[in-house]
Amino acid sequence: MLNKKREITDINEIYAVLKGCNTIRLGLTSPDGPYIVPLSFGIELDNGVVTVYVHGAPKGLKADCMRDHPHVCVEGDIFIRTERMKHGITTRYESVIGFGTAEQLTDMDEKKHGLQLIDEHYGEGSFNLDECKSLAGVTVWRVRLTKISGKHDLASM
Repeated sequence: MLNKKREITDINEIYAVLKGCNTIRLGLTSPDGPYIVPLSFGIELDNGVVTVYVHGAPKGLKADCMRDHPHVCVEGDIFIRTERMKHGITTRYESVIGFGTAEQLTDMDEKKHGLQLIDEHYGEGSFNLDECKSLAGVTVWRVRLTKISGKHDLASM
């Protein structure tokens, strides 16, 4: 990062920014080149490691890419505002970029845990997954972020 004053190094602050995101983008490798897909997600911080959970259909380009090339990039950002400057207009935002390996969860308890975190992230934590009839057909992926960085705009704080 060129401007070190904007870098977020504290994992708890990075986690807070990512937790504040409505959507993440998952960068994948496809047969045609880079593939980026916006996703809903769940998140947890455990012993200094940020883990992201996503879900989707068991078939399709996203699932194929994660199976064939599980090393992925996760990006999340929060738009704050635009601001007029002497030289023009700038955008104030916070963002997180992380890298990890996508792991398809097959254990039902792990799948439920990931889905529960997704539900909680969107304010639906009271949803009873045991009553969900389509749970077996949902694919849940876990991405432990082994490399992660954050950026904030000092003017926004």
